[in-house]
Amino acid sequence: QVQLLESGGGLVQAGASLRLSCAASGGTFSRYVMGWFRQAPGQERDFVAAITNNGDNTYYADSVKGRFTISRDNANNTVFLQMNSLKPEDTAVYYCAATSYSLPRNPRYYAYWGQGTQVTVSS
Repeated sequence: QVQLLESGGGLVQAGASLRLSCAASGGTFSRYVMGWFRQAPGQERDFVAAITNNGDNTYYADSVKGRFTISRDNANNTVFLQMNSLKPEDTAVYYCAATSYSLPRNPRYYAYWGQGTQVTVSS
């Protein structure tokens, strides 16, 4: 059983940056593909970014490509999401998740989820 705990959310102005962290415990972190998803009020949970277990490959939603960067530190069981040039439309609760499957964009294949961290971007 993997436990995930996100941190780093907050209220920022458009154009600012935030760095989200997700600390994992209770499992072998390096076995899992890690993903970030987000959910705005009244919306579905959307894929944001994912990274393979060894960090060699990353995947991004088109809406964040070039602005967000996902990375991981397997030695410290942590995955990060660096978010630059934030826009009001990035406002959402951000979740990290872990999967054993090689289908990083599909939330259905993620077995473990954190509680989420709120990101609010004001215009």
